[in-house]
Amino acid sequence: MTPALAGVLSVLCVVVILVVIHVPLGSWIHRVFTSEHHTRAERAVYRLVGVDPDGEQRWTTYAVSVLAFSGASILLLFGFLLGQGFLPWSQGRSMNVDTALNTAVSFVTNTNWQSYAGEAGTGYLVQAAGLTVQNFLSAAVGLAVAIAVVRALARQDSDRIGNFWVDVTRGTLRILLPLAVLAAVALVAGGVVQNLIEPTTITTIGGGQQVLQGGLVASQESIKELGTNGGGFFNANSAHPFENPNGWTNLLEVVLLLAISSALPYTYGLMVKDRRQGFALAGAMGVLMVGAMALLTWSEVAGGSLEGKEQRFGTAWSAIFASATTGTSTGAVSAMHESLQPLSGGVALLNMMLGELSPGGVGTGLYSMLVMVVLTVFIAGLMVGRTPELLGKTIGRREVTLVSLALLITPTLVLVGTGIALVNPVSLDAMSTAGPHGLSEMLYAFTSAANNNGSAFAGLSADQPFLNLALATCMLLGRFVPIVAVLAFAGGVARQGRRPATAGTMPTSTASFAGFLVVIILIVAGLTYFPSLALGSIAEALS
Repeated sequence: MTPALAGVLSVLCVVVILVVIHVPLGSWIHRVFTSEHHTRAERAVYRLVGVDPDGEQRWTTYAVSVLAFSGASILLLFGFLLGQGFLPWSQGRSMNVDTALNTAVSFVTNTNWQSYAGEAGTGYLVQAAGLTVQNFLSAAVGLAVAIAVVRALARQDSDRIGNFWVDVTRGTLRILLPLAVLAAVALVAGGVVQNLIEPTTITTIGGGQQVLQGGLVASQESIKELGTNGGGFFNANSAHPFENPNGWTNLLEVVLLLAISSALPYTYGLMVKDRRQGFALAGAMGVLMVGAMALLTWSEVAGGSLEGKEQRFGTAWSAIFASATTGTSTGAVSAMHESLQPLSGGVALLNMMLGELSPGGVGTGLYSMLVMVVLTVFIAGLMVGRTPELLGKTIGRREVTLVSLALLITPTLVLVGTGIALVNPVSLDAMSTAGPHGLSEMLYAFTSAANNNGSAFAGLSADQPFLNLALATCMLLGRFVPIVAVLAFAGGVARQGRRPATAGTMPTSTASFAGFLVVIILIVAGLTYFPSLALGSIAEALS
């Protein structure tokens, strides 16, 4: 089998699996968030935090709940990381204050950027009770926000968009936890380690010394992928044989990181009672995902370089993993992105710059795509002279202002942050090289942080106070400014009545609209980021 054919079949394999699980998984998520029943475990949680599960919130209260919950999570995890030396199973690990703050912000914002080496920075207890817990909760927060936005679009004449505490609890206990348990069992069966064995020093064939570390890896690996988190138990991340032993586990991990995000458009269609709307979003996401995956795989296979690739998986699967992880907000890697071909690195960058819409993170991909839908409706309405509407809701000045804020904050953070870092001698010293590739290293870091991805060009030595604090700021603003903006948008559209469809209503569930949506996404990202890509990845490819 030729490498090109192997690449095509590999991409098709992933696509077929996602198509098969699209409807059942999307339907299940819909049932979870529309059920009026509360389980005993959920009621115990509500009593513990003093929440009325049958009471709903205005968008302002919902947003405050998101911010308060995430802020408290950052403080608790920050203290946990600083005090880990006094805790059991710490293996003598410790962190600087700026590294601990960066890590706490990173895992709570679903970024999972690691400026430290995974196994060298944290012990077993912190990995399990600190980082893995936030893998669940940060994904559940993104899912809750997405459901609140969809719920608002489905309602009319209401000032309520749901209850954050109910949404985050259901997302965790009914969706993420059961799927993560099943995935962890499958990973253990595939050879991923799950133990509390102390690090063991062995003598290699060449006479050298090597430390082998165990840990509760499978339980973290499953939610790391399923929740589009990405932080690795080991520094080599999903290229490490203890995290990803063989081709079967590699396929499973790729499917896990795409599964929930690719199924959410079907949930959206069910909640707004028009499945065609969901299929249109899924089609747009699919075009972006398959296009990027095919382009990146072709570039790597044609380049023929095995540098930075895990030989157990080969070039095609390394490329597919790289595209999937940057098309979502996962950030896990099974190959070093620093060693990708220049064009491939540019595609990985562009995946994140699009807003990670192909299909995006758990929850974040859906509400980010809905932001682009609103922008597309507004532009299309201006072009054809129709009143901009989405599901019978008028898209006016307030709505466009809020989606513009959600769209502009990320490129502002990326471009301003990269510019400041490139004139700062301290951060310049962190780069492994100068020229176009050096620019791509720094641009990738700020793109990854602001878009809450977490992957990196490994040549950047980011564990220093300036970059730790600068990237943490980008993670915070890149996560919570769009969340507040889309919740404010949700509050506005929920209050509106629903205008009946007429001959003048612009359809938003057709193939032509989905195609126009893809064009708008590419134009917006292209106009915003093309100069920086031209000076980095494109210039390197042409040289």
